[in-house]
Amino acid sequence: MTKSLINYDQALYYLQEADIIMAQIISEIGDYQLAEFKSNSSLLEALAWAIMAQQISTEVANKIYQRFLSLYNESTPLNARNLLQTSDEDLRSIGISRYKIGYLKNLARAVEEYLPPLSELATMEDETIIKLLTQIKGIGTWTVQMLLIFRLQRLDILPSGDLGIRMAIKNLYQLPELPSPEIVEAIGHKWKPYRTIAAWYLWRSLSDTIEKIQF
Repeated sequence: MTKSLINYDQALYYLQEADIIMAQIISEIGDYQLAEFKSNSSLLEALAWAIMAQQISTEVANKIYQRFLSLYNESTPLNARNLLQTSDEDLRSIGISRYKIGYLKNLARAVEEYLPPLSELATMEDETIIKLLTQIKGIGTWTVQMLLIFRLQRLDILPSGDLGIRMAIKNLYQLPELPSPEIVEAIGHKWKPYRTIAAWYLWRSLSDTIEKIQF
């Protein structure tokens, strides 16, 4: 389903009819705003941001990513080859951990050697993209899901392992403990085929604002 064909009012109505708790969240929070997010980032840029965002807040990830971009310029643009030639010391100096530096360079090698361009990835099914990209060491399902949600704007992605999603479900559904990813998937089944929209409302329920992704 392409973005131009999406009727968000219809999607919100569907979620409200499917789940009374989700209906309450939508009523309290109001308009769905993720659809307004637009990015022209490359595959390398989008996945680099997602790698940096692993297990840290969006706010911190944005700051590190902006410092990362500052390492490159018009004469030395950010691309796979230039990233591979960037020293580990320079990357460490801007706050990227040693293991994430390894992940970034694994990604750069994959982009340079065999990954298709983003335009080709955009024609593939979600699971095909996840299967392809998670073959790269350091890129797990959550990292690819961030690409699918924020860059490719896929509608039916539920990051069931995301701590924020799990915390929101625990709070809103009054669960005695943090739900496992499997329980998140079970609860979220009723939101298909609009699980991305439901996920945005879950994140939004934790904060008055959601830090904007900056890639």
